[in-house]
Amino acid sequence: MEHLVTRTYEYILQGGWVMIPLSIASIILWTFMLERLSVLRALRRNDITIDQAIDAVRNQGTPTGGEGLRARLVRDFLEHRSGVAKIDVSVLKESAMRQQPSIGRFLSMITVLVSIAPLMGLLGTVLGMIETFQVIALFGTGNAGAMANGISIALITTETGLLIAVPGLMLSGMLLVQAARLRTQLEEDVTILSRIIRRRRCADHDVRRFGNVCTAREPERRPELTAVPALAGAYSEGGEGA
Repeated sequence: MEHLVTRTYEYILQGGWVMIPLSIASIILWTFMLERLSVLRALRRNDITIDQAIDAVRNQGTPTGGEGLRARLVRDFLEHRSGVAKIDVSVLKESAMRQQPSIGRFLSMITVLVSIAPLMGLLGTVLGMIETFQVIALFGTGNAGAMANGISIALITTETGLLIAVPGLMLSGMLLVQAARLRTQLEEDVTILSRIIRRRRCADHDVRRFGNVCTAREPERRPELTAVPALAGAYSEGGEGA
């Protein structure tokens, strides 16, 4: 372990001052990515089913178990619901909006850090080459040791920037896909639960629902008895003679 720390310290020294912001960016990037991996996994796996969510909204009971996205949405809605169906639909949408930050937190920062890492590596490359040319201008090409310092800065910073950016790019893409799936699920849940709330309003007011509009229940009509003309008899009397 001590040997690894010593080698890492020497590696950072060889890359020059650009390695300091690169190291800080790498630490922040991996901290954010590991946090997002843990949170998005919990939101997706430790959740209730849509049937459990519908039962909770219908019976106005808090769902038991589950800390996933759907369970959080239902709990927040039941906590703030008003009892008026039209208002409760808006409350449900507001509850969904409150869940959005838990999905997309730090994703923008992760994307920025992944993009900055190779640029900082390129900056180190430029600084290393400038130092190399300055050495050549002062001492010519005969001072290989002085030239090696500038080349070392150029190569190590480029390598470090790519080592941060390549895995960061793959993981950030995976996180964006997971976040998009959770947002889609959230929108679907809001649509389904909104229909349940509107139908419950119809049931509460003893009305019948046609599409999205609740109208008063029409009185039941008894079938009317209509006289059937005795066509058979009329045909037998006059039809056969014709």
